[in-house]
Amino acid sequence: MNLDLYVVTDETVAGGRAHEEIARMALTGGADVIQLRDKRMSGRKLLRTGRSISALTKASGALFMVNDRLDIALACGADGVHLGQGDLRVDTARQLAPRNFIIGVSVGSVEEARSAFAEGADYVAVSPVFATTSKNNAGTGHGLALIRRIRQETRAPVIAIGGIDETNVREVLSAGADGVAVISAVVGRQDIEKAARNIREIIREAKIR
Repeated sequence: MNLDLYVVTDETVAGGRAHEEIARMALTGGADVIQLRDKRMSGRKLLRTGRSISALTKASGALFMVNDRLDIALACGADGVHLGQGDLRVDTARQLAPRNFIIGVSVGSVEEARSAFAEGADYVAVSPVFATTSKNNAGTGHGLALIRRIRQETRAPVIAIGGIDETNVREVLSAGADGVAVISAVVGRQDIEKAARNIREIIREAKIR
């Protein structure tokens, strides 16, 4: 499970570009994971969009995750679902999902990370690491210290999200993150493909060292 560069789609941040277009450009730039995230889209439209992105990720060999909606993730053939603290418990989702289905969870503390892994999460996303404007009510950043503490607690994958861009990717990885999830740093750029490629290269170089 490669989670190095995890791109979260957002049509608003992308200046109105569609989720499918965002995904296609990010994948061309080397994204390892695409997460479909849209809090306002109807279930039917979300399903159609999910099926389109699923075809793109399968063709590129990347993973496809759906934010919050286990039902949509299962219906569109996604590789997994990403859950927040207010969504289904991981163990409940695990009962409903097929074998090898990936379940990730957003966490904001060591305790939440412990709970997520105890319930069967495949990875946790520390959110937000730094202050961000991409997600409403994300709160203040937890900083790198929380990544280090969670890294000490587990060998399972830890992803960092929130305020991450090409200027701080290296320090986030040095703190113990296995990968970075980004919105504005890729989706919010005029050239999404180039932005994804730049961050992917920084990650590659950092991991070689």
